[in-house]
Amino acid sequence: MQTRKQKQRVTGGRHAGHMGHHGAGSGRRATTELDVRIGVFRQTAMQTPVLVLNASYEPINICGARRALVLVLKGVARTEEEQGTTLHAARMQVKMPSVIRLLEYRRIPHQTRALSRKNILLRDRNMCQYCQVVLTASELTLDHVLPRSRGGLSTWENLVACCHDCNRRKGNQLLHELTDMKLLREPRPFSLHTSRHIMRMIGSADPSWRRYLYFESGEAAA
Repeated sequence: MQTRKQKQRVTGGRHAGHMGHHGAGSGRRATTELDVRIGVFRQTAMQTPVLVLNASYEPINICGARRALVLVLKGVARTEEEQGTTLHAARMQVKMPSVIRLLEYRRIPHQTRALSRKNILLRDRNMCQYCQVVLTASELTLDHVLPRSRGGLSTWENLVACCHDCNRRKGNQLLHELTDMKLLREPRPFSLHTSRHIMRMIGSADPSWRRYLYFESGEAAA
C-alpha cells in the first residue's frame, strides 16, 4: 500500500519541479528510481510492479501484481521471487510474487507496442515532459505537442505525458511560441530498447530483480 511518506516523495517534488520550470532551476531535485516505481505503479499491494521473464529467463515485461498472480494461479507462470507479503483469501493464502517466469516460451516480436495512454505514460516514465515531475497515472494527461486544433495527430511522435498544470499553460500554442516551456526529450515510438531501459530503471530499486536484469554486482542501472 502506498504510504504517506511515499506519496509525499512523488507529489511533493511537484513544487520543486515547477520552481525549476519558472526559472529557479536550483529548486528541482533529481528524479530517483523509487519515484519512477511509485509513478508508474500505484503502490497498493495488487499493483506493485512484478518482473515477467520468458521461459528462457529473459526479462520481457513488467506487470502489476494482480495480473502476475492470475498468471501463476492459471498455471501459465511460476513465481521465481516473492515480495514478502501474503494475500489472504477466503480459502487460501498466496505469497505475492516479485518476479514470475512463463512456463512456455513466448516469441516477442521486435515491433512497437500499441499506441495507448498507458504505453505513452510508461514510455515517458510517468514524468511530465515539460516540468519533469513524476506523478501517478491519474495525475497525468496526454498533450499533443502540435495541438489537434492546428493539425496535430495522435501519434507516438506527437503525444507526451503531461501534468494538468503544464497542459493548461500550453493550451493550443506551439512550443516556439512559448519562452518558458520545452520538451524534455523528442517523443518516439515505444521500442524494445525503451522497454528494456524501463525494466532496468525500475528494477534497480528492487534487489530481487537485479540478477535477472544483468546488473554487475553492486552497480546501478546506466
